[in-house]
Amino acid sequence: MEESNNNANLRIILGLTLIHFTGDFYNSFINPLLPVFVDTFSLSLTRVGLISGISRLFAFIVQPTVGYLADRYRTRFFILGGPLLAIVFISLVGIAPGFSILLAFIAMGSIGSAMFHPSVAGMVSTYAGRHLGFSMSIFNMGGTLAFGIGPLFITYIVGSYGLRTTPYTMILGLMLMVLLFKIIPPPHGEGLRNLGFMRSLKEILEGVWKAIALIWVVMVLRAYVSVSFSTFIPVLYAQKGYSLVAIGAVISVLSVSGALSGLLAGHLADRIGYKPIFYCAQALSMPSLILLLYTSGYWVYASAAIAGLFIMATLPLGVAMAQELAPRGRSMVSSLMMGLAFGTGGMMAPITGKLADIFSLHSVLLSLTILPLLTTGLIRFLPETTKRRLTL
Repeated sequence: MEESNNNANLRIILGLTLIHFTGDFYNSFINPLLPVFVDTFSLSLTRVGLISGISRLFAFIVQPTVGYLADRYRTRFFILGGPLLAIVFISLVGIAPGFSILLAFIAMGSIGSAMFHPSVAGMVSTYAGRHLGFSMSIFNMGGTLAFGIGPLFITYIVGSYGLRTTPYTMILGLMLMVLLFKIIPPPHGEGLRNLGFMRSLKEILEGVWKAIALIWVVMVLRAYVSVSFSTFIPVLYAQKGYSLVAIGAVISVLSVSGALSGLLAGHLADRIGYKPIFYCAQALSMPSLILLLYTSGYWVYASAAIAGLFIMATLPLGVAMAQELAPRGRSMVSSLMMGLAFGTGGMMAPITGKLADIFSLHSVLLSLTILPLLTTGLIRFLPETTKRRLTL
């Protein structure tokens, strides 16, 4: 079986990465189009935060349930059905007749995103061999690169041809789904079929729940900061007079830098352990985000690259750590880190928007930069699993 091999099954890992890329490519359309939505629907910053919060709410609700089902059943329904929902409904945002329908389209696309993430991430460890950190970083790179390329793609389309042309973008995604249907196998499941939800959770987390909870808290705070910046930086830059294409380019640079940093972080974590990477990334996130807020002109692209380098580096590490601690529930713990943590942090985005309506967007974002620095005190209590795995 692939999971007993020390070498990663590169074909399957790349296939899973392509699923991640496809689903997230369409979800990446939302943030760079926020300035257009603001103008089209006359949105307040609170409503801008609500758009982000709604998408994270469904990640919060759906991912743990899907993670539980994916550990019980061998099915590709979540793996392939999820990206399909994202492709179809996110492509329809350009023809939404009102704010409520826009929210509904975004919600359905977010449900699709939430469906595939835990089951696909759970499969990575099955085919990673002894290179779990690096394989998880490759998988994460697919999603992050999607958030790098997607904003450039959609801002070019909308900037050149108008908002109502977005439905045509689903053609590319449907073609990719045909390819993925042919190459992705069903998941293995984890032998938890006869257990209920709570018994499965107890079986998975018994003896490690404190460590999982601590990782989760760190990931929630990281998610809140990254979601707030990715949601409101486009609006802030639009207020400063940047064009839609320039805003898309900033978001792309931020995401591509995050993809590369996640890949490097996973590679280093397999060799020196997770905690040094966490310390470095969390401590340097604050100055890099401050730089992003204060630079102007062409320097915004350099500052976006530096910010993405540190704020996104730890996402694959949190997932990999949780999977190593709870190997029988890989999909479930992946959902806790990618869905529940990201969803919880993202659901706080409306708070950022409301505060920005009361004070100013710049000052609120500036105050959030301290959160990654505060989490460094928690990192010393994280377990160090990589060194133990490498000595087996």
